[in-house]
Amino acid sequence: MRGARSAKWVAGAIVVALAATACGGGDDTGSDDMNKGKADPNGIVTAQLSEPQNPLQPANAKESQGSRVLRTIFAGLVDYEPGTGELEYVNAESVTPNDDSSEWTVKLKAGWKFHDGTPVTAQSYVDSWNWSANIKNNQTNSSWFADIVGYEDVHPEKGDPKTDKMSGLKVVDETTFTVKLTQPVSYFAYKLGYDVWAPLPEAFFKDPEKYGENPIGNGPYKFVSWEHNKLIKVRKFDGYKGPNKAKNGGIDFKNYTTADAAYSDLRSNNVDWIEQVPTTALTNYKTDLGDRAIDQEYSAVQSIVPAFYTKTFKDIDPKVIQGLSMAIDRETITKTVLQGTRTPADSYVAPGVLGYKKGALGDIVKFDAAQAKKLIQEGGGVPGNKIQIQYNADQDHKPWVDAVCNSIRKSTGVDCVGDPKPTFQADLDARDNDEVKSMYRGGWVLDYPVNSNFMRDLYGTTAAGNTSGYSNKEFDELSSEADKASSIDETVKLYQEAEQLLAKDMPAIPLWFYKVNSGQSTNILGKIPYGQDGDPIFDQVQVKQK
Repeated sequence: MRGARSAKWVAGAIVVALAATACGGGDDTGSDDMNKGKADPNGIVTAQLSEPQNPLQPANAKESQGSRVLRTIFAGLVDYEPGTGELEYVNAESVTPNDDSSEWTVKLKAGWKFHDGTPVTAQSYVDSWNWSANIKNNQTNSSWFADIVGYEDVHPEKGDPKTDKMSGLKVVDETTFTVKLTQPVSYFAYKLGYDVWAPLPEAFFKDPEKYGENPIGNGPYKFVSWEHNKLIKVRKFDGYKGPNKAKNGGIDFKNYTTADAAYSDLRSNNVDWIEQVPTTALTNYKTDLGDRAIDQEYSAVQSIVPAFYTKTFKDIDPKVIQGLSMAIDRETITKTVLQGTRTPADSYVAPGVLGYKKGALGDIVKFDAAQAKKLIQEGGGVPGNKIQIQYNADQDHKPWVDAVCNSIRKSTGVDCVGDPKPTFQADLDARDNDEVKSMYRGGWVLDYPVNSNFMRDLYGTTAAGNTSGYSNKEFDELSSEADKASSIDETVKLYQEAEQLLAKDMPAIPLWFYKVNSGQSTNILGKIPYGQDGDPIFDQVQVKQK
């Protein structure tokens, strides 16, 4: 991932948290062979992608594949400096709160244009947010606007919206608008780095469906084409005004149905970057790729999540889920099946995020077969004595799902099997349509580097990231209290308290923290830089001249 004076004090607190897990290649810039040659400013990068779940609209991607493309096409108000988390203004000149952070003034840099040549204005942002929040437009991330006054008028719990405009948004002039919140949110400026807050051009509103297939953005790359389930092309936008101008000519996002196929193409230099080395290659990939192998931490957590609307988990005693958690031998699975490429999770919050607390979940994430069995029995057992773990088969999840199931089965006698879906899109659709049979694989990557993102945005009753049906009034109230705190430090402390509530309630079972275990082709000049979200900073990738 990637000032007004007020943003600096927020950044100061967050820099400390991210310094220990800086991404972007560290001091290792690669071997002499990797750095030999000159960069081709028009060279095309080829990168792995699965089919995005939804049309390419900024508020319609809560999954990594669509988001990966959107981040190349759009530039938001702010971003975060790789390795430090310091707030960096992109399209914003400043983002300034009032005394209690309940109202924010956004000033834009002048002269920015969309890819169709029309100007990016304050109205572009206000219209985008109003449209994205409106319940009639069915945007998967509409709840991200819930902090804004008037959200309930455009997105009521029942019935039609009263209006198509949130009253908390006001255009002051062509480059200035204000945002009035329902309550103070000390870290609101950081939330603005997420895709959902991008502006939209006037052309979008004439035909949103067509636009979702042919998006017009304001970012470093302009959209070219989308051949579904095969290829998405974006190319450098020469008129881009931001600080992160593309150092290559564009990106071809190639669709792969298996991790093994992507890895084979990487070794053959038919793709320049893959998302993850398959489990079958983890033992040898560093030997296969040499300096081109990538192995570094980023801020993400893997979990298995109960679907609380199912017969298995509806009205379940949390002791049962705690028992299932303690039945999983994370240490052995990460060392053997995953070849040391993951770290057992000890928190709902990923390391490198402000508010991560080592050991926050205590014993409930430590393997103890006897205690696991006891807790499940005390909680009344698993209905039907069987669970299924849904996952997407286009990435290499089967080996660890099988290992987790074996551990649960041997420790507790509860039957456990995997439930593969052919693609990530199919997996997500099943979650969104409440079609999960009992549990699903959940992987959460930071959207902004504050612990609230790993709790409120995932386990809040109305959060877009909550597809499990979990709801806890006490947690919602504590989250609200945390957001109203007078400083980001106090916000973080209150969310740490909220995490202890989640530890008792178990809305998910954290398994391990991710690493980027990937590689790059010989076509790339130097090391690919990475963001704290584990993705390449594509606009900074350089292609060798041929």
